Amino acid sequence: MATDPLNVANQRIVETLASRLRRRQVVGSRETALETVLVLRQVISKVRFSNIDQLVEIIRSVGRKLVEAQPKEHTVGNTVRKVLHHIREEYHTASQGTAVVSTSKDTLSIAKFVLQGQPRKQNVPQKTTLNESHGMLKENDADDPDAFARTLKPVLMEAIQDVLDELETVYDNISKNAKDHIHSDEIILTIGKSSTVEAFLKAAAPYRKYTVIVADTAPSYRGHDMAQSLSSAGISTVLVPDSSIYALMSRINKVMLGAHAILANGGMFAITGSLLAATAARAHSTPVVVCAGQFKLTPQWNLYHEYGALDFADPSSVLGFEEGNLVDKVDVVNPFYDYVRPELIDAFITNDGDHPPSSVYRLIKEAYDDEDYEL
Repeated sequence: MATDPLNVANQRIVETLASRLRRRQVVGSRETALETVLVLRQVISKVRFSNIDQLVEIIRSVGRKLVEAQPKEHTVGNTVRKVLHHIREEYHTASQGTAVVSTSKDTLSIAKFVLQGQPRKQNVPQKTTLNESHGMLKENDADDPDAFARTLKPVLMEAIQDVLDELETVYDNISKNAKDHIHSDEIILTIGKSSTVEAFLKAAAPYRKYTVIVADTAPSYRGHDMAQSLSSAGISTVLVPDSSIYALMSRINKVMLGAHAILANGGMFAITGSLLAATAARAHSTPVVVCAGQFKLTPQWNLYHEYGALDFADPSSVLGFEEGNLVDKVDVVNPFYDYVRPELIDAFITNDGDHPPSSVYRLIKEAYDDEDYEL
């Protein structure tokens, strides 16, 4: 084996995505996650390895390069951790010769219910085990070094396709129960333009008549695009300035927010203005609901920034350089994301059901392996 398992083609693929991430040519959590999965799939399909440790280290090295290229896009690291989790699952399944999906012999006990929660029924067709279709796994085979990779790769491709399918259908899976969360004649407040919240609100429109108040989210003014999109879908929409949020909150039935990243303690990074809306909602006892895919679950903590994330936009949009006398005397900070504490959030609506902030740690435990928290 070469000292660098990544061949030239794989290095070029990884460096291309890393360069696009650095230049912000790939923007948005879902788009970033999709690009990361596609790159990992190409790397695994072309790379050579003779045991599982080599494969894991290769994926981790790719993940480190991509995370270093754009550390503010948390979904890059989350996607790498998810793929590593699936790789280990498929390897253990193949090594033990067990079925991929659990059988009906699993019994439900109070202890299992407390530890794992209510079991979810999945109508997944039973897969043949790798041992049955490709023979036994042989690691570090001196006679045929590529035998292990050749045997395991088809199963890994299926696992990665599952991750890709989950990302591609995340909006539909989150929105499928929208009519159960939104009721007729409700007034809902949202901030900025979140694709997840947009799909969720549009999914409920055929079943419910309600009004959405959209804050314009200065200085980016992404709320304008959101209001136009919802209005074109036939939803009663009102665009208001950010300064009106507290005054209107007494009339609001529900606040719906998107998330950039959901942290391990149940807090989240969200577009600027989300903290303002969540704080006003708490003062009026208005429920705050966050719509986000599980690929945004991040096994990290916000230890250093009480109100904002470490990502800043152009300060000139807040205070232009034409204000020369004032610019020289002040430091202008334009944070791109707010940090919203878990006590300000009532529920997360994900593609795997609804969860309170206190359950986020359990979801992270199920989605990622402990050794991958630090890539």
